[in-house]
Amino acid sequence: MDIGRIGLWQGVLDQQPSSRVREVVAELEEMGWPTVWIPEAVGRDPFVSASVMLGATNSLKIATGIVQIHARHPMTTAAAQKTVAEAFGNRFLLGIGVSHGPFIEGIRKLDYSKPYSFMVEYLNEMEGAMYMAAGPEEAPPTVLAALGPKMLALAAERTAGAHPYFVPPEHTATAREVMGPDALLAPEQKVCLETDPEAARALARENMALYLGLPNYVNNLFRLGFTEEDVAEQSDRLVDAIVAWGGLDTIRARIQAHHDAGADHVAVQVLAPRGELPLAQWRTLADALL
Repeated sequence: MDIGRIGLWQGVLDQQPSSRVREVVAELEEMGWPTVWIPEAVGRDPFVSASVMLGATNSLKIATGIVQIHARHPMTTAAAQKTVAEAFGNRFLLGIGVSHGPFIEGIRKLDYSKPYSFMVEYLNEMEGAMYMAAGPEEAPPTVLAALGPKMLALAAERTAGAHPYFVPPEHTATAREVMGPDALLAPEQKVCLETDPEAARALARENMALYLGLPNYVNNLFRLGFTEEDVAEQSDRLVDAIVAWGGLDTIRARIQAHHDAGADHVAVQVLAPRGELPLAQWRTLADALL
């Protein structure tokens, strides 16, 4: 599956009615975006959302970033993956992940004691799942949400690759070293088309606050050399590492830094004020980057 060198990561379409979602993804396809990434947390079901979006487009790929594996049985996930892939001509990329303790234990009330072992067993069960319906012509690809070396290595060994989230290019370089040259590496990169430092960093901090309360992301930042003070204070150093803000040249340079570090694909997430649909920014970036 060719998902392109640059794609669009977004979580804002969950706030739009499905009729509007169909219009927007058709417009994103017309802009030239090859792939749109969609999340799962406490919003819409990602397989249903992917089907809505794929049904409204002709060539656009939809990737999940990511489906929470604790949310459904592995046989159910494997069946849903094959169902969507077959229905829409293999335009569906399944990203799965263990998510985060506060989501799985706090919201879903499920065990999160051994996330890595759970993922290994989940992959085993997906691979062995019985499926007696019409399937896609070729096996649909899967990628893992991966930050640390063990999950990155697992992604390279057992799946098509990895989709790291909330990472700077330095992490991409480390991930490529761990995963080897052949696995797909598709990090997410937050961007803000705002040239005023104070305004840009304020928007960045608003978006980053949730993630800085999740241990998986914080521990990954520590591995990259950030400090407890950086995290607690949301230092300019940390903000500028996670969010590329400024003009198009700055955004383009950050994406290129990921590619230079070994990324095959960069999923660009445009930050906008809460509730705003950044269609104009998506078009500006499409015109500049694609």
